[in-house]
Amino acid sequence: MPTEILMPALSPTMEEGTLAKWHVKEGDKVSSGDILAEIETDKATMEFEAVDEGIMGKIMIPEGTEGVKVNDVIAVLLEDGESADDIGEVPGQAGDAAPAKETTPAPAAEPEAATPAPAAPVKDGNRVFASPLARRIAAEKGLELSGVTGSGPHGRIVKADVEAAKAGAKAAPAKAEAPKAEAPKAAAATMASGPSTDAVIKMYDGRPFEEVKLDGMRKTIAARLTEAKQSVPHFYLRRDINLDALMKFRSQLNAQLEGRGVKLSVNDFIIKACALALQQVPDANAVWAGDRTLKFSKSDVAVAVAIEGGLFTPVLRDAEMKSLSALSSEMKDLATRARDRKLAPQEYQGGSFAISNLGMFGIDNFDAIINPPHAAILAVGAGVKKPIVGKDGELAVATIMSVTLSVDHRVIDGALGANLLAAIKDNLENPLTMLA
Repeated sequence: MPTEILMPALSPTMEEGTLAKWHVKEGDKVSSGDILAEIETDKATMEFEAVDEGIMGKIMIPEGTEGVKVNDVIAVLLEDGESADDIGEVPGQAGDAAPAKETTPAPAAEPEAATPAPAAPVKDGNRVFASPLARRIAAEKGLELSGVTGSGPHGRIVKADVEAAKAGAKAAPAKAEAPKAEAPKAAAATMASGPSTDAVIKMYDGRPFEEVKLDGMRKTIAARLTEAKQSVPHFYLRRDINLDALMKFRSQLNAQLEGRGVKLSVNDFIIKACALALQQVPDANAVWAGDRTLKFSKSDVAVAVAIEGGLFTPVLRDAEMKSLSALSSEMKDLATRARDRKLAPQEYQGGSFAISNLGMFGIDNFDAIINPPHAAILAVGAGVKKPIVGKDGELAVATIMSVTLSVDHRVIDGALGANLLAAIKDNLENPLTMLA
């Protein structure tokens, strides 16, 4: 019986994507592990592998199609001996994507039609993802799929997993398929807040303008940041940091590292300083998890990277353990692949703390919005020459960098946030200690 190929969920937050490119065409033979297509999410373009084998019978969604919902049928795979004429028998969403061929209704005495794949099972309130072929085999063997461990992409249960599992005494009763996830409340709130689209367009009737379509990344940014600003109780802590010692130390290090092709940036020092500060103030190394906080022993620091149309926040894991040159090299690689939208989801998800540096754009200071579930984000301004009063009371000129720490009050109280920012300042003003 034909097997449906569904739009995959390539990240925990993905709800829809763009089918950017097909790597196979109708009639091609497909083996498990073959690259079928490239799927563009709000963050990256990723390759989608086959989990079953057969012949590509019908491509239901042409390449370049946007807004394809997760679990929509995108293609139909045929088994040996089947033909394209059998595709009309595919149940469920395949009929929604391409109408089935009209056939004369079979009389009641005719043999029973092929049984469609059972609905996706649910485990602990979450849908268990399995291929249609795996679901049919499980039903025949009397297996409860919620007890089978999947070996396919993102834990999807495939034919081999079901065949290797032991049959239960009795098949579990069929459960109604879980309804498709609704769009996040934050997204709905974003679209509903303020005047309607028609009302705004009417305000500018007669004025020349261009309508710019929102892509997936911009929609996600709008939804998440609206949610963050509305639901996270922000407060802000500000400090000025004297960079003179750091700039001198950085110049010395870069001269010594020139032969290795390494050039450290001020941002590399900021990443290291924040990672060490999270170790020095461990209670601040935490995230908000609904009805509890999660406290971490390692410093996973996210760094905002601007790309065309949005931004990424790739995560430098175990940053407190890495040398400045290792952090610099890793950050350059992550930033390059972020701009090419080649990051894997695990490379930009997670972390407990983030850095947003607009100093390189000439911004003196600003307030950044926390990216949930992070508990804090450091907004970094430019280092500029300013007059200061020295320790001896004399006026002097120093390179001063203004920073603002945005803090989630549910996780970090005022004094704890102040201690964290003080540790960051101390690390940057005494850069030699970061090598100890």
